[in-house]
This record gives sequence, structure tokens and C-alpha cells, in this order.
Amino acid sequence: FVCFSSLSQAINQVSASRQKHTLPDLTYDYGALEPHICAEIMQLHHSKHHATYVNNLNVTEEKYKEALAKGDVTAQVALQPALKFNGGGHINHTIFWTNLSPNGGGEPQGELMEAIKRDFGSFQTMKEKMSAATVAVQGSGWGWLGYDKDGGRLRIAACANQDPLQGTTGLIPLLGIDVWEHAYYLQYKNVRPDYVKAIWNAINWDNVSERLQAAKM
Repeated sequence: FVCFSSLSQAINQVSASRQKHTLPDLTYDYGALEPHICAEIMQLHHSKHHATYVNNLNVTEEKYKEALAKGDVTAQVALQPALKFNGGGHINHTIFWTNLSPNGGGEPQGELMEAIKRDFGSFQTMKEKMSAATVAVQGSGWGWLGYDKDGGRLRIAACANQDPLQGTTGLIPLLGIDVWEHAYYLQYKNVRPDYVKAIWNAINWDNVSERLQAAKM
């Protein structure tokens, strides 16, 4: 009984001390990606949309913690969609901001470029295939370049809504393009292909390369 009591106290202390998720700071100003992505979109996207996912994730996790403490499996199951949506939204956007840079664009170098050529034939082919998959997302979602750790290869995938790439497909996310309308509508209206074409000019290939290196470890 003493051991069980001590374990319960330890679990409760860990739960109580868990830091809430927070909105990550950007390493560049909202207007830094212009003309490719305007400042108004960046401000709304980061400070409003991403912040909402973070807040809702924290609320959902608190409810989930309560359901766990009560042993309420029905409530735990009912909270899964909210965890997936808001958790995915936080994960996806946290990657997205780092995938972009005022000094982005061009082509990747080194090992990443070699992997792209190996798996797609050329950088241009990869770019065209990822653009096509991203533009083709029905409704809202994301286009991704991911790393298949088991196969040791790069792969392109699309995910609906805020479904996180790794949790959904097993691929490790390297580069994501957000095609929810809040990511582009104020500037590009309903012409998603123009937005996807423009965002390549802001891609931070150094960050994508670092993600590939980490994925291989």
C-alpha cells in the first residue's frame, strides 16, 4: 500500500509540474516573408490560429488527465479527436514556421540534395510532385516531404485537416506546406496553386537538412 501510495503521489507531482504547451516565437518578423506571404497572413496565422490550437490542446490535456484519474475510458476516447486535431495543429505549425525563412528559397545542398536526386531523380521533379500533392488536398490539410526511416528514403505525402504526419503515416516530417485557407486566402484568394508556387521561395533548406540529419539518428 505504501509503495502504491508513493507511486500515485509521484505521478500526480509529474502531472502537476508538466509545463503547458506554449506558442513558439518566430525567429523573423511577420513581414519578413513578403512578397511571398504577407505580414497580415503571418500575424493572423501565428498569433491567432496557432495560438488557438495551443490553448485548446492545453484544455484537452487537462480534461484527459481528469479522465485518466477517474478511470473514465469513455471520456478518454471522446477526447481523442480533439487531441489529434489540436495536438496535430500545434505540431504541424511548429514545424512550419521553422521550415520558412526570409533567406529561403533556391535549392538544398549536400546530403539532402543527394537524397532528393536519389529518390525523385531531380530537385525539380520532387518539387513538382510535392506541389501537385499539396494542391490536390481536398478541403484543408498539408503537403509533406517526409523521411521513411525503415526504408531509408524520402517520401511525399498529404494529410487531411491537422493530422500529424508521423502519427498518421509513420513518416518523419521534414518539410510541410499548410494549405488551410487561413494560410493563404487573404493574399491568394482561392488560387491555391499560386500560393504553393510562391512558398518555395521562402523554404529554409538548412532547417529541412537539419531535420533529415536528426531523422536518421
